Amino acid sequence: MSQASAPLPASIPGSLVARIALGVALGALLYLGYVLWAGIDDVRAALADFPVWLVPAAMALSFANYVVRFPRWERYRALLGIELTRGTSFLIYLAGLSLTVTPGKLGEAFKSLLVRQVAGTPIHRSAPIVLAERFTDLLGFLVLLAVGGLASRPELGWVFWATLALCAALLMLVGSERVGRLAVRAVAATPLIRRAAPKAEGALESTRVLLRPRELPLPSLLATLGWGLECVAFWLVASAFVPGMLELGFATYTFALAAVAGAVLIIFPGGLGVTEASMGALLGAELARRGLEPTQAAAAAASATLIIRVCTLWFAVGVGLVATLLFARRHGRVPTPQQ
Repeated sequence: MSQASAPLPASIPGSLVARIALGVALGALLYLGYVLWAGIDDVRAALADFPVWLVPAAMALSFANYVVRFPRWERYRALLGIELTRGTSFLIYLAGLSLTVTPGKLGEAFKSLLVRQVAGTPIHRSAPIVLAERFTDLLGFLVLLAVGGLASRPELGWVFWATLALCAALLMLVGSERVGRLAVRAVAATPLIRRAAPKAEGALESTRVLLRPRELPLPSLLATLGWGLECVAFWLVASAFVPGMLELGFATYTFALAAVAGAVLIIFPGGLGVTEASMGALLGAELARRGLEPTQAAAAAASATLIIRVCTLWFAVGVGLVATLLFARRHGRVPTPQQ
């Protein structure tokens, strides 16, 4: 299918808008409850002197994160032989962010629908890119945890080691052709899904290509650098509430640990609730340990957590929507996630 076409009316399917609206509503309710818990008056007082310029600065660091990780997407599509122009590829990459607030970020498989529309690539062939991206993101967060001060906070070291073991086990399972054959046979023997056996085999083949040991270092490095920029954003935002009280290492450790918690518990869309609770608890405890009055520590932690999530998670959704609209103008109808 040709990638060059006249601009077409931009539109986003109602079902896609509904999914995003549901995620926004869920997030709004969650954040309202969080503010009520921390104390509305205390949070309002904490926000009173917050420098507003840090919001666009944090969003700029978030966008830089997407740019840094874009070469990973390009590498993966090249490995799978998916041909796209660089501009269209970047639009599809960003459009996947619109469904970030879905369980395990699996809504980013929306990118596979867009790839199929433009390049004709079967969904089962390109969808493993999302798994490979999430896997190397997790490895990147583990590196950030280690760099941020894991050795000085041994009480939560089990999270690091358990997640690392999980990654190693997943890598061994994916790389095992025997396990792959057993999985395909199991699908073929199940009446309701036996027709999906050839697609399952193709998806496993793509996954093995993307997660070969020699393909892990560079994508994981890009993930570490990209998410490290958001760690810096969190440090800037949190430090604005308690100037001179927080080190970059602690902010990196906190952001990475909260992200790992949200990533591992994939049933929570975009880590909603889990990431905020982890981040707020770690930051609040640190501020209290450093002498801040408990209610002030809780309010500052809640405020910093909510702002950074707006500048990262919700900013990503906004960027994804804009990219989806631009894709629609260039390529016409946007497929829905059910297609």
